[in-house]
Amino acid sequence: CRCSRKDVRDAVTAPHETGDEPIYPGTCRPALGQVATFEIGEAERVNWRFRVPCAEAITFEDGRLGPQSFTSGGDFGDFVFWRHDDVPSYQLAVVADDHDMGITEVVRGEDLLKCTARQLLIYRALGWEAPAFHHCPLVTDEDGERLAKRHGSLSLKAMREDGLTPEMIRARFIE
Repeated sequence: CRCSRKDVRDAVTAPHETGDEPIYPGTCRPALGQVATFEIGEAERVNWRFRVPCAEAITFEDGRLGPQSFTSGGDFGDFVFWRHDDVPSYQLAVVADDHDMGITEVVRGEDLLKCTARQLLIYRALGWEAPAFHHCPLVTDEDGERLAKRHGSLSLKAMREDGLTPEMIRARFIE
């Protein structure tokens, strides 16, 4: 696929919920049974997308949230699994790493809930058994913003170095 994230956003005109991702419209997708073709030298500048099934419910049981279901092609579209700079995408990398390490349970933030549906498709395509998933609430600041390095949030180590005790940290962030 030659489309950048901006290209995908620009191609999608329907309004989305805040924070929702645009669904890849299939701009570069070859027809079923056809092979993608590229100009000489262009193949090095493309992302490889995983073609999702049309309108399939991808379901799983989350350890905290219970039954979850996402519709491929509706809640998410074809996604990048190999990047143009010859690096696997996050989706493929975590599936391969978890499989190779024999991971049976994955615990992560609930902001990655939809990623689980994509990863389950990769597990299925590779014929691998998927681990169990448990999605935790995100830790947020006083304004409800998630704590993240990219937002300048302090790490636990930095908080401890600033003199906060474990009890103070728990009282601040855990309900």
